[in-house]
Amino acid sequence: MTILDAILQGIIQGLTEFLPVSSSGHLMLYAHISGNADESNNFLFSAFLHLGTLLATCLAFRDTVVALAKEGGHMILDLFKGQLIKKGLGSPERRMLYMMMISLAVLVPFYFVRDFIEGVAEKYVIALGCFFLYTSVILFLSDRCRKGTKDAGKLTWKEALTIGIFQAIALFPGISRSGSTICGALFVGTDRDTAVKYSFMLGIPTILAGCLVEIKDAVDANALPMNEIPVYLIGFVVAAVVGIGAIKLVDLLVKNNKFKYFAVYTLLLGLTVAGYGIHEIIR
Repeated sequence: MTILDAILQGIIQGLTEFLPVSSSGHLMLYAHISGNADESNNFLFSAFLHLGTLLATCLAFRDTVVALAKEGGHMILDLFKGQLIKKGLGSPERRMLYMMMISLAVLVPFYFVRDFIEGVAEKYVIALGCFFLYTSVILFLSDRCRKGTKDAGKLTWKEALTIGIFQAIALFPGISRSGSTICGALFVGTDRDTAVKYSFMLGIPTILAGCLVEIKDAVDANALPMNEIPVYLIGFVVAAVVGIGAIKLVDLLVKNNKFKYFAVYTLLLGLTVAGYGIHEIIR
């Protein structure tokens, strides 16, 4: 892998992990267009890119991350003291952690069909185009839904479950995880700030789990090219720096009801990719 490849993929990952346009879909598209399909399957490099965006999330939301980490520590202490159930939902941070657990639990059954769907999208580009179109639809709808007022401390288990389903659907390439979860939160009535915050907090364990899986796959495939680690670190740094900028941009756009710009982009991209996929099938 060249330094230029690492920089380009770091930019794509950093932007599209947080902008509501799908990082997996764009990286798959990049591999298809550039002819670097084999390199795009480098699990270790993919893990480095995701760790870059994980760092960006932790830095951009450091106050919330610290608060949730402290509350998580208190929950562990309460568990050992036998007081976890007695204290109930407790503080807004504790309630948010419980709701995040519910949202994350939804990922489990969907995870087992992810490889099949990704395989279909890699083989038939038209499927990837359809997933981009789905992203466009939910972005259009989210800009038009009634403004909610709920913060994270008022979420119910049903609402957390709904957001979790939106996140699980986003396992498929071409469907934005951040866009899907933000839209899901807006649909259940959260305020704009909570929608962004909850989405990106959900992203931390999701991205971390994805990194661990990719590292495991790299070990299983004996794909540990230690001589390329410096190049991978460049991709990591680029993804982190670009990611911080993308997070701030998403926060601004959501609060100003500007998701329609990305809805138009994913609509045009989806139609183009689907059209190209049809052309590949019939030629």
